[in-house]
Amino acid sequence: MNKTILITGASSGIGKETAIYFQSKGWNVVATMRNPDSGVELTQLENVLVVPMDVLDLDSIEQAVSLGINHFGSLDVLLNNAGYGAYGPLESFTREQILRQFNTNVIGLLDVTRAILPHFRAHKKGIIINISSIGGKITFPLGSLYHGTKFAVEGISESLHYEVEQFGGQVKIVEPGMIATDFAGRSFDFSNDENMPEYQNLVSALMSAMPVMSQNASPASVVANVIYEAATDGKNQLRYIAGEDAKVLLSNRQQYDDTTFINGMKAQFGL
Repeated sequence: MNKTILITGASSGIGKETAIYFQSKGWNVVATMRNPDSGVELTQLENVLVVPMDVLDLDSIEQAVSLGINHFGSLDVLLNNAGYGAYGPLESFTREQILRQFNTNVIGLLDVTRAILPHFRAHKKGIIINISSIGGKITFPLGSLYHGTKFAVEGISESLHYEVEQFGGQVKIVEPGMIATDFAGRSFDFSNDENMPEYQNLVSALMSAMPVMSQNASPASVVANVIYEAATDGKNQLRYIAGEDAKVLLSNRQQYDDTTFINGMKAQFGL
């Protein structure tokens, strides 16, 4: 019997690439997204069910999970991929923007996971794969909100893995580096207030560095391959790094103390 993966945020980027990749490997795919009209390409693929899900809406989460189970019989893997990056000086964000960033990247992930855990527990198996980021281990300037959410995903995942082990489940973390889709599209949400001159040097440093850094960006397909590895390798491995830039940055972070690493990051941003 084919295995089934449920993917959040499957309308574009990593989510979409992963849906296509798993389908090509003979998996059933429940591709969830806020607006199913964005998933027309996926609906044409065999064994792909496109369903609406907004990770901020509990009813839509419950419905999507039960639709997936009813359609394919069971779910084997959950990929928590929905998310975006809010960047900018903390003072420039409204409280609503702060809540939206944490609700999407953290609370949404927790709600989807809670909706699927009873199913995994009943079947005494199931893999939860959470998309973190190099931004869950290191920080760039002006990312206090985004990095706050990804550091949270790391802690949630590492701790939750003890729980799901109790019934034969697994939690895995995928840490991509810069991905070609991220800062070009809707997954990057920038906020600034030019009336705060103190921060403008940082803003222009970030804006200049992004195009340079994105030259080393990996295509989303690289991440899809790593997600597939995490879902199928049978290993009791918690973290998977995706992208050459990610490997270099995370290995530097392990080697250097805070001051050395942070000074290196400042130099990279010309600060």
